[in-house]
Amino acid sequence: MAKAHFGLIGLGVMGENLVLNAERNGFSSVVYNRTFAKTQDFLAGRGAGKDIVGAETLEDFVAALERPRRILMMVKAGQPIDDLIATLSPLLEEGDLLIDGGNSLYTDTERRVAELESKSFGYIGMGVSGGAKGALEGPSMMPGGTRAAYDAIEGLVRKMAAQVSDGPCVTYIGPGGAGHFVKTVHNGIEYGIEQILAEAYDLMKRVAGMGGSQMADVLALWNSSEELASFLVEITEVCLRTKDPDTGADLVEAIVDAAGQKGTGLWTVESALNMGVPVPTIYAALNARVLSSLRSERLAAESVLPAVRPESQPSHAFSLGEGSDLSDLRDATILASMASYAQGMALLQEASKLHNYKLDFAAIGQIWKGGCIIRARLLQRIQNAYSANQALPNLLIDPWFAEQVNRRIGGLRRIVAGAAQAGIPVPCYSSTLDYITSYASGRLPQNLVQAMRDCFGSHTYERVDRAGTFHTEWLS
Repeated sequence: MAKAHFGLIGLGVMGENLVLNAERNGFSSVVYNRTFAKTQDFLAGRGAGKDIVGAETLEDFVAALERPRRILMMVKAGQPIDDLIATLSPLLEEGDLLIDGGNSLYTDTERRVAELESKSFGYIGMGVSGGAKGALEGPSMMPGGTRAAYDAIEGLVRKMAAQVSDGPCVTYIGPGGAGHFVKTVHNGIEYGIEQILAEAYDLMKRVAGMGGSQMADVLALWNSSEELASFLVEITEVCLRTKDPDTGADLVEAIVDAAGQKGTGLWTVESALNMGVPVPTIYAALNARVLSSLRSERLAAESVLPAVRPESQPSHAFSLGEGSDLSDLRDATILASMASYAQGMALLQEASKLHNYKLDFAAIGQIWKGGCIIRARLLQRIQNAYSANQALPNLLIDPWFAEQVNRRIGGLRRIVAGAAQAGIPVPCYSSTLDYITSYASGRLPQNLVQAMRDCFGSHTYERVDRAGTFHTEWLS
């Protein structure tokens, strides 16, 4: 019996769809799941008639693969991956390759690459984005590890990936945990844009008094523009247009307003803090989810703090744009989305320097153009910006993006100011305004902070008019 080209462990929705993707692209496969009944169900159902076989034990699974073996692990991140590696390693031979396709912490991947490579095995930490549909039809994939390990899977992943006009949405990201770090930042950007669109929805609903279908029409219009056309805007339109089959009302209004988060947004913010990179729009999105989870406390506080509640008729407080065309809201949404991308790219730049990843930022823009959750027409502009200047310190000072900021900043200011007056929280919009205003300010008040630090702790300071380090006895 011929050996299989490709092996997959973990038949969750993503695992099933990825192995079906591989098989459709000409790679015979063997699958293993911790519970064999799940494997049997898959082979009798979606896997029936495909060039896919199942294995009841890991020994049988490994034996069914051609050498060098290419094994994709789609299991829960953390200890389950380490446990699986420990069980698999004795069954592998020199040159065999393990691929972690889950959302693993990049430092864990760094450690695993070092450990597995020392045993002459290949190890790839590969971010996979696109959800269940993307996994089946073509995701964006972000593989990191040694170049030799990537070369061993390149033919496979280039066929499995989403395809856009300038190639497949996969490339070698860099050494160690580079692939998983890029996926983490991808998810941080995703957090930001999801919250930005939620804030736009909240303002359209509570300020403009719009219903679901009206708001969906706005999102459809936005999705026809270069600046906002994206998968997330597209699905937001779908969510707002969908009716509850039981009541006929907007389904979104029946959903509890408490959002979850699975860790990658937190990892993005933690990494940014550790590396000294400001990501306020992304942090605001994460914080909004955390605050939303305090639902019982929020409901109690609403009655205790009545002065904080939004005005009963906030539509009287401000306009969302000239002649109610929502132009200010559109400008605010564009700039906040751009800031989310800019902050993510700045974090990738710092990580690349710190870990010597040698990331290709134009290539990252290219592989995010298809398959992944943050795919957007704007990514072509991001790709263009870094193709022109790989060392660009911030996306917002690229000429095209700078023109957008200069043209739209007034709308963002009016939205933030009006929302504050109306009592409606807009954490991503307001954080974006602070970020852009601070970044474009040649003078910030931290000179006083430095004076205070020197006053209480003798931390010293520098002067603007002469070189050197200074200390003053402020309290003498």
